Amino acid sequence: MSRILITSALPYINGIKHLGTLAGSMLPADVYARYQRARGRETLYICATDEHGTPTELAAAEAGIAPADYCAEMHRIQYELGRKFGLSWDHFGRSSSPQNHRLTQRFAQTLWESGFVEERVTQQVYSLADKRFLPDRYVIGTCPHCGYGAARGDQCENCTRVLDPADLIQPRSAISGSTEIEIRDSKHLFLRQSLFAPKLREWIEGKKGEWPLLVTSIALKWLDEGLQDRGITRDLAWGVPVNAMEWGPNPDGLLPDAVGLADKVFYVWFDAPIEYIAATWEWADAAAAEAGRTPNDGDWERWWRLPAAADVTYVEFMGKDNVPFHTVGFPCTLIGVNERRDAEGRWAVVNNSPWKLVDQLKGFNWLDYYGGRFSTSQGRGVFMDHALELLPADYWRWWIIANVPETSDSSFVWEQFQAQVNADLADVLGNFVNRILKFTENRFEGQVPAGGEAGDLERRLAKDVAAKLAELTEHMEAREFRKSATALRQLWVLGNQYLTEAAPWTAVKTDPARAAIAVRTGLNLVALFAKVSEPFIPFTAEIIAASVGEGFPSRWPEPAAALDILESGRTVKAPDVLFRKIEDAQVAEWIARFGGAEAVVEPA
Repeated sequence: MSRILITSALPYINGIKHLGTLAGSMLPADVYARYQRARGRETLYICATDEHGTPTELAAAEAGIAPADYCAEMHRIQYELGRKFGLSWDHFGRSSSPQNHRLTQRFAQTLWESGFVEERVTQQVYSLADKRFLPDRYVIGTCPHCGYGAARGDQCENCTRVLDPADLIQPRSAISGSTEIEIRDSKHLFLRQSLFAPKLREWIEGKKGEWPLLVTSIALKWLDEGLQDRGITRDLAWGVPVNAMEWGPNPDGLLPDAVGLADKVFYVWFDAPIEYIAATWEWADAAAAEAGRTPNDGDWERWWRLPAAADVTYVEFMGKDNVPFHTVGFPCTLIGVNERRDAEGRWAVVNNSPWKLVDQLKGFNWLDYYGGRFSTSQGRGVFMDHALELLPADYWRWWIIANVPETSDSSFVWEQFQAQVNADLADVLGNFVNRILKFTENRFEGQVPAGGEAGDLERRLAKDVAAKLAELTEHMEAREFRKSATALRQLWVLGNQYLTEAAPWTAVKTDPARAAIAVRTGLNLVALFAKVSEPFIPFTAEIIAASVGEGFPSRWPEPAAALDILESGRTVKAPDVLFRKIEDAQVAEWIARFGGAEAVVEPA
């Protein structure tokens, strides 16, 4: 079977993440990873904190600590919150790791030697008020293309156009708000992305129908507008240094200090995607240390380098604002490291083990808050730490996946969240599990009853369950999460419908054998629901599995055996209430705390 490598967009180190970040990358990736493990496939889910760049320097300065110390603390917080949400990373790394420093420098040197990186003197924005060069994203102004008033100097998040700070109308510093900015010369390294345009187009065109339309349309839009060379260094202190290379044939560094690059670091959008590979290296090193053996490069390269990775299917998850960097920037890096062009412009592989490009890229639209943007900087919306103060993780996991913004933007609204959670989790799933288990305790001594033959009702149920389970499996394989959640809920509904028709509480008075059949079937549905619900609501699924004596996590069930899981005589026990309903008073309190529709004011 194919091995499954999964990465989700790296959450930035600066601040606790909101529900939109979960919806746009990490949670769908986790659901998919849990599903693939349940299928028995060797699965590796890798993520990390994205730690370099100006926001880190500023946040650390505000906290009065060094950037390295700030990142270490925020990494710990983000890791712990992720685990509390049930994110089952195999490794949650750090882009500031020694492995990522070495690999970023190694890739840059290879690109330099192949002629894909060159020096250029550029005009950089310098803030007189802040007394520092401003990275592109820290210059804000009005987008010249769509008129969005808070466009960044690297990209307008409204229309996704790539920008240069000089393109902005009325530019100003995002740090101080000062318009006292000037342009100064600064030498930088550029990745010659324009050279890769034909090869990228061929690759992306080949993904049409295989990748979501959202992804291919954004990628091709970039190519249609003309792929520009991209600066891959910045005037910062915190990051992967350009000089003092630790890898490669030039022991003195990528370039001598005299050329004016001694104080440069690599741009965060150059080193951050490389961290996917470096985090796998971190994972392998940690596993070797835990096993008491010497690390072996083959342990991590088998996931990323051909031919060892020939059986790997690599799947990326990300929000639409990250799509261009993963369909253009990162692929340019990997293609350039793997290949070079001859004098006639033909491509040639330059090593026998090229780095692997992504096979499947799942892009998402935005999850909004009452139609406006979640905002880390403005504290608008529900953030991971606050969410867990209010309700257990599975409430949030279920609602997010059931409403994940696959084909268009979705919006979080407290009233709709309350209605859907109460209906799906409390009324349908929770009610079914508690109803059949309490009845079994009261009338069948808490054991799976034996005896009796299945009737027409059970045969019809088995057929319906097998069809719905096959549908759910098909949607999960295709990474169609909203459809998967719908199919799963419909499975839960089948259980409730069956109990209503079979009515074991009535049959037990006149036909105990018939009641035993209904109870045994219902208990097998409980076991089935635990198995298929685990990717979505793992904490509750574990409780449900334990209630019928099933191990956890478990294998994904086959349709033919979906109602033949529990043997007769097994002891079962009803759990406490799985999902308590969200009350109107709670919703009113949360709206008062976090705001409702009136709290959202978008820039003109």
